[in-house]
Amino acid sequence: MTQALKGAVLPLIFVLTGCSQGESESTSTGKPTEQLAPPQETGVLEVATRNGATTYYLDRHQNPIGPEFSLVSRFAESKGWTINWTMHESTAEVLQALEAGNTHLAAAGLTHLPSRTERFTRGPAHTEITEQLVCHRDMRPMPRKPESMPEVGITVTADSSYVETLSKLASEHEGITFTEDDSRTTEILLSEVAEQDIDCTVADSNIVQVMRRHFPHLEVAMNLTQGNNLGWYLPAGSDDLAGTTREWMNSTDGDEAIGYVESRYYAYIGEFDFVDLRALNRRIDDRLPDFIDRFAEAETTTGMPADLLAALSYQESHWDPAAVSPTGVRGIMMLTRNTAESLGVMDRLDPAAAIDGGARYLADRHRRLPETIPEPDRTFLALASYNIGRGHLLDARQLARELGKNPDSWDDMKEVLPLKADKRYYPSTRYGYARGYEPVHYVQRIRNYRDVISSAFD
Repeated sequence: MTQALKGAVLPLIFVLTGCSQGESESTSTGKPTEQLAPPQETGVLEVATRNGATTYYLDRHQNPIGPEFSLVSRFAESKGWTINWTMHESTAEVLQALEAGNTHLAAAGLTHLPSRTERFTRGPAHTEITEQLVCHRDMRPMPRKPESMPEVGITVTADSSYVETLSKLASEHEGITFTEDDSRTTEILLSEVAEQDIDCTVADSNIVQVMRRHFPHLEVAMNLTQGNNLGWYLPAGSDDLAGTTREWMNSTDGDEAIGYVESRYYAYIGEFDFVDLRALNRRIDDRLPDFIDRFAEAETTTGMPADLLAALSYQESHWDPAAVSPTGVRGIMMLTRNTAESLGVMDRLDPAAAIDGGARYLADRHRRLPETIPEPDRTFLALASYNIGRGHLLDARQLARELGKNPDSWDDMKEVLPLKADKRYYPSTRYGYARGYEPVHYVQRIRNYRDVISSAFD
């Protein structure tokens, strides 16, 4: 295993083995059915989940995040309830908690299946996915249709929806076999496909989307399903609470929460670029160790997160301290001469000075924005300012107001910034024309890189 792959696997293994501290709400092992009063009485919502990039995990500051965490938190907040999270090692354990009645709600990236709906009370759906057969990109021949599947070994997580999908395919196509694994999660199985320890596995498309950035050698051989829904389940007989969850999910607040999850965790990932991500993972091994302490020092002095600074630097120079652009910006942070002079950076090709200067410049962009702008929008707007300049960003914020958009929302500003290159709009702005589409892609790439790089700072 390369060091880059190790860097990606280790944090994943951490989040998949459960967490016992650092959550904003407490975790427990569950309560006996007869003691589990409804949250309407206790004000506490018991939630079963599992650790994973598409469910619930801890960030580098030990704060809980994840799509399921965000959705459930918004739901509970709307009801004035606190949450008691129970971590489980696998989908099978989550389903066992539902069977035992040890939880009010299971929010663990569960596919809505007829077989599950017979056993439990179905809650609302929140995400549409496709189940995909994933193999190593060097596999030859690559199984592109079900008739080719008997030629490869397939391992999937036990009690997952993938078991039903493969069982159905096996009944339709002779020779298809697979192994159920009751100890490894889908994310771990994907990492083992990348290491060529197993041939192939099956995973939801949202999991594949996230994981391929860490493991560029993963390839989607084929889609096995279309339009499956992920959503919540409740113990059998929980019709009242299920109705409450569905009502909330279908409300304006629920729609906004789903939109936030899409924007926060998925939308910025974009199209998969094998060459770019393979190079990034290699450079995490080859180049980042030379500068990682400098990024950490810059975080201490400026408050800008080290992994964010590293991602910004990678976007700017691919961590090449001698980088020079045709327009004259140079160094590991690609500072202009004027910016460097204003920051007191005498030598832009000195990585220590450049990283410190670039971090102070980003912190200044961040500080100059109104404190009322929520995170992470404020950071995204600061990055856009770093890229396009504060004047053009202020123009775009004013244009957003004129168009009835929210200048404090990055989702809205992603739509407005490109208008700085539109002749219908930029002549009326103070600073005129700018390639406003560039900061949108700039922020998207930095967010993507940061997700991969962050494991090196844990």
